[in-house]
Amino acid sequence: MTFIYKIPFPIIWIGGFATGTFGMIYTGGFNEPAPGFLFATISGTAFLYWGCMRLKVVQLDGERLYISNYLKRVEVDPADIEKITECVLMNTNPVWIHFKAPTEFGSKIMFMPKTRWFSFFSSHPIVAELREIAKARGAFPSGT
Repeated sequence: MTFIYKIPFPIIWIGGFATGTFGMIYTGGFNEPAPGFLFATISGTAFLYWGCMRLKVVQLDGERLYISNYLKRVEVDPADIEKITECVLMNTNPVWIHFKAPTEFGSKIMFMPKTRWFSFFSSHPIVAELREIAKARGAFPSGT
C-alpha cells in the first residue's frame, strides 16, 4: 500500500483538484465555488505531502534496517535509532523512526506498516519489534 499512497494517489488527487480549480477560475472567473476549491487544493496538497508523499519503505532483515524511497535504498544500523513514535489515530498507523544522526533521508523517516484491520487506537506490533531490536543493539538506553 505504501507505493499507492506515496505516488499514484497524490498524483491523481492533486491533478484532479488542480485541474478542476483551474477550470473554474479560467471559465467562470474567481467566484462562488472556485475559492473553496483553491483552498481544498492547497490544503489537500499540504496534507498529502505530510501524510503520503514522505512515506518510506522500511524492511527489517535480521538485525539490519533498510530504508527506501523507491529510487534509493540505504542500510541503517538499529543502534542509530533515537526513538520510535507512531500515530494510532490514523487508519494507516504511520510510524516515525528518529535517528541520532541524519541518514540520507534525514534525521526522521515515516513509514506505513502493514495494515491491520479493526485495530483502532492500538500500537502496531512492528513498533515493539523495532524497539526491541534497537534496544538489543544499544539504542536509547533510557528506555524510549
